[in-house]
Amino acid sequence: MKEGTSILDEMNDRSREVFRRVVEGYLESGDPVGSRTLTRSMSEKVSAATIRNVMQDLEYLGLLGSPHVSAGRIPTQRGLRMFVDGLLEVGDLNAQDRQKIDETMGSNTSDVGGMLDRISTALSGVTRGASLVLAPKHEAPIKHVEFVSLGHDRALVVLVFADGHVENRIFTPPAGQTPSSMREAANFLNALIEGKTLSDLQTAIRREIDARRQEIDGLAHAMVESGLAVWAGEGEAPERLIVRGRANLLHVAGGDEELDRIRTLFDDLERKKDIAEFLDLTQQGEGVRIFIGSENKLFSLSGSSLVVSPYMNADRKIIGAVGVIGPTRLNYGRIVPIVDYTAQLVGRMISDRS
Repeated sequence: MKEGTSILDEMNDRSREVFRRVVEGYLESGDPVGSRTLTRSMSEKVSAATIRNVMQDLEYLGLLGSPHVSAGRIPTQRGLRMFVDGLLEVGDLNAQDRQKIDETMGSNTSDVGGMLDRISTALSGVTRGASLVLAPKHEAPIKHVEFVSLGHDRALVVLVFADGHVENRIFTPPAGQTPSSMREAANFLNALIEGKTLSDLQTAIRREIDARRQEIDGLAHAMVESGLAVWAGEGEAPERLIVRGRANLLHVAGGDEELDRIRTLFDDLERKKDIAEFLDLTQQGEGVRIFIGSENKLFSLSGSSLVVSPYMNADRKIIGAVGVIGPTRLNYGRIVPIVDYTAQLVGRMISDRS
């Protein structure tokens, strides 16, 4: 049982209602909620003093906080997590939102990049937040790998896939690499490569390195590791992060501190920091996941929330993710079904194409 759920179970009806109304009021307005405001909306008639006592108890539990001495309360990150896990009411996707997302798909489904660009723009427009789409990697079996030196600090990895697709990716090789070590690394990879996708090959290589570490020249070992790092992606196509809606987040920001957090968020995104982690975050099960503040390493400084869902190919393998990012006071109940529907739609389109 989750900690938040057990705390909710131990609350009496009044405490649970005060907590729920404070969180819902904050998510709607972004402002602290005071005891006098709650006296007008509680299901039972109680005094402001009684509500203040309940709020103090909830603050002691770490669920509410007070931004100013004389202000009302806002939920803490822990409180938001408990609300999302135990009290959030997720609505159905309304027809208008569904239509806007459907209309972006277009008829040219063979252009996956264009489709994902349109989806990202639509998702941002519908949610009034910032959207992100992690595009899929090319998952055909690989036929051949080659490393080409471009200088002391740049190298090219050429990936030839069994379906004829060719990718060239530039990366920074380890210090001291030589043409012979690069050839040895390529030979090592090509000996393992037949019939394997990049994901399969990554697993096989790590297993081989562990088993044959003493046999592999140190520089070749480093080259292999560098090549693997390239496949994790730096936001390049075909695995790339599409972000839309910066203006939306700046518009809802509520002050200098909030604006600074939003700028920090987009600075992190534009540096493509930890982008590969998005898929890792979604691997633990199907469906929408919600990350609040520091629960997501990428957004820990900006204090933002991420609502993200993976999408799958025809083999039910996770190949990408779509999501919405914004301040912690997102309208989770509305955004969750939008993200869920969009992820399912993208997965179906990609599966039909393949």
